[in-house]
Amino acid sequence: MRSIRAAAVGAVTMSLALAASACGGGSSTGGGSNDSPRELTYWASNQGASVEIDKKVLQPELDKFEKETGIKVKLEVVPWSDLLNRILTATTSGQGPDVLNIGNTWSASLQATGALLPWDAKNFDRIGGRDRFVESALGSTGVQGQDPAAVPLYSMAYALYYNKKMFAEAGVSGPPATWDELVETGRKISEDGKWALGAEGSNLSNNIHQVFVLGKQHGADFFTPDGKPDFTSDGAVAAVKQYVDLMAKDKVIAPGNAEYAQNQSLGDFAKGKTAMVLWQTASATFKTMGMKDDEWGVAPAPVPSGAPGTGAQTNSMVAGINMAVFKNSDNVDGATKFVEFMTSDAEQKILNKAYGSIPPVKAAQSDPAFNGPATGVLRETLATSAAALPQVPDESQFETAVGTAVKELFADAAAGRPVTTESVKAKLAKAQQQMPTK
Repeated sequence: MRSIRAAAVGAVTMSLALAASACGGGSSTGGGSNDSPRELTYWASNQGASVEIDKKVLQPELDKFEKETGIKVKLEVVPWSDLLNRILTATTSGQGPDVLNIGNTWSASLQATGALLPWDAKNFDRIGGRDRFVESALGSTGVQGQDPAAVPLYSMAYALYYNKKMFAEAGVSGPPATWDELVETGRKISEDGKWALGAEGSNLSNNIHQVFVLGKQHGADFFTPDGKPDFTSDGAVAAVKQYVDLMAKDKVIAPGNAEYAQNQSLGDFAKGKTAMVLWQTASATFKTMGMKDDEWGVAPAPVPSGAPGTGAQTNSMVAGINMAVFKNSDNVDGATKFVEFMTSDAEQKILNKAYGSIPPVKAAQSDPAFNGPATGVLRETLATSAAALPQVPDESQFETAVGTAVKELFADAAAGRPVTTESVKAKLAKAQQQMPTK
């Protein structure tokens, strides 16, 4: 598991569109430079419960790569709260790693900088071919119709995790399948200092993931077919209001969750303070937090009615991590070999088992480890009821602008200020005004 993909905030993010002509990244002191041709630098996103856990997972694999190729990989695990700003700074300064992880929702935005190596047919052939990868994972690697800017590394989906003991104590027989059932279940549980549902109200990307899915359920995409922002449609407003109302009106999310941005909701769940959490691929994290496998269950995230599927029954975004190479790396050949290694069948099984995620490589998915109760729900969701966030150049600005609007609305709810259709629409109109003009 890993930290939720937190979009960076501030002027650097909003300047992404201006970076389109940047020369790219690449390390001047490592990364296969002339004085160190057998070395690469790698920025890995934080996937585990902590940076230290990631180092323990990754370092043995990097040592294995060095033994096989003679190329040493200098690892830095970058927290999600810093990652996008670090990447954007690297695209404009030319000082960055050779290889890096990116949240798959950022692919099109970072592709627009021109800093990342395009994965054309020739480059895909160097890592075994494009057809090794699941098509849905490739759908979140860049703008449709262009060569991908990255390669899928870990695939994830949202699911509803629930505390079996808390459900039994509240007389609830099983997980809710619809939002109405979730609210009804929540009201049975939210008492005596316990709350039904955890949330990360100050985590911009998590906010986006939740309201994007609700937007699909309300028939909204937040962007028009030609890529223009459309944040104030009736469906978008209804989606944001429904999510914030889980705190403001339904009272199933604790007001304190409005300030959460560093996975505190997972800690509350593991400690039995909340009964449910909507999260991406969380089983490995619960284990590191001391929960036993029989203490929690997993079910598809709620839909308006019926069963998950496409359209109004979409219940997850296509989540995941992609692997990219800075185009101006002094060791593109070594970087490509490293991508080949990390996406090999064997490494895909090792890494995705460690993180509880799903391999985007078809052959690796045959491993029984990815057909268990937890991962089985995720695989089914990715196959039948998940949608990719819009692959548009302004996607990261969308995460910042709308994610901040949702954060501010949660703050209103926590403070007891009214959250109305009008106040939601006003926040979203302000967010749309902050988007780059074409």
